[in-house]
Amino acid sequence: MAPETTLDPRFSDPKAHAAEWSEAAARLAEAEVFWLTTVRPDGRPHVTPLIAVWSEGALHFCTGPEERKARNLEENQEVVLTTGTASLAEGFDLVVEGTAVRVTDETRLQALTRAYVEKYGDDWRFEVRDGAFVGDGGTALVFAVAPRTAFGFTKGEPFGQTRWRF
Repeated sequence: MAPETTLDPRFSDPKAHAAEWSEAAARLAEAEVFWLTTVRPDGRPHVTPLIAVWSEGALHFCTGPEERKARNLEENQEVVLTTGTASLAEGFDLVVEGTAVRVTDETRLQALTRAYVEKYGDDWRFEVRDGAFVGDGGTALVFAVAPRTAFGFTKGEPFGQTRWRF
């Protein structure tokens, strides 16, 4: 199902048009680095860069079970993933809000291991064991974040802010 797409005129040039979700999804698939925001048990935010793959309508990332983000997700699965450029005059930034859901299905994890290698190379090759990725760094839990709401920020001329609601 296509998301509801709106251009916010408060933050957009009058010549701007709403960006298509297909363009945003393609950029999510191509982006190499994302910033993940989780919430600590005491309510403070935690932000960290990581890699992720876009597959079957969701961003997928992995983390060690003892890492801060994994411990945060035990109590609060609401997250934000962002990606984009460091330039103000050009580019397209994306913000994805959603719920991080643990992926444990062996078939799905096998497909995701192939996606990681295809996107990031052999340094990101994992085995699948006991519902998780296993690699040189140990065990990594895998999470999927399907967008609930996403924002696209077109920078340069014309600038614009698109919102997609799923």
